[in-house]
Amino acid sequence: MASSSGASSGSTTMLRNSSSEEDLQQVMDQRKRKRMLSNRESARRSRVKKQKHLDDLMGQLGQLSKENNEILKRMNVTSQLYMNIEAENSILRAQMAELSHRLNSLNEIIEYVNFCSGTFERHEDAAAPTASAFGHQLGDDFFMNPWNNADFHLNQPTMDMIMY
Repeated sequence: MASSSGASSGSTTMLRNSSSEEDLQQVMDQRKRKRMLSNRESARRSRVKKQKHLDDLMGQLGQLSKENNEILKRMNVTSQLYMNIEAENSILRAQMAELSHRLNSLNEIIEYVNFCSGTFERHEDAAAPTASAFGHQLGDDFFMNPWNNADFHLNQPTMDMIMY
């Protein structure tokens, strides 16, 4: 009996060892499954987070593209306005130059008339030519209508010549 008792005691110990190994294996398998599930969940959260970040970046891209297009439109409008103002300034400069030239010409004519008037007054008694005689030499309307003088209009731009 001792042998059977010893054998039974050895088999119980073996059963316990075997049961313990199985329990240990089950615990390890359970931990492994738990770790795999945890890793899967973590990977899923990471993918969701990454997708959200990508969606946010795509939204920013759309917004920045829209803002960029608006800025480009405003730049084009501003450039067009600038070019229009530059063209208008060029016309105004040409008109100013034309008017300055006309004013200088008129001032020269006035100086000449004043000079001639002073000369004719001083020399009237000395039988010098009169203003009317001098006017006939130049043409009757030389002083009265200086805009019709041929030399005055040479190389003068007119408003018809200057277009936008």
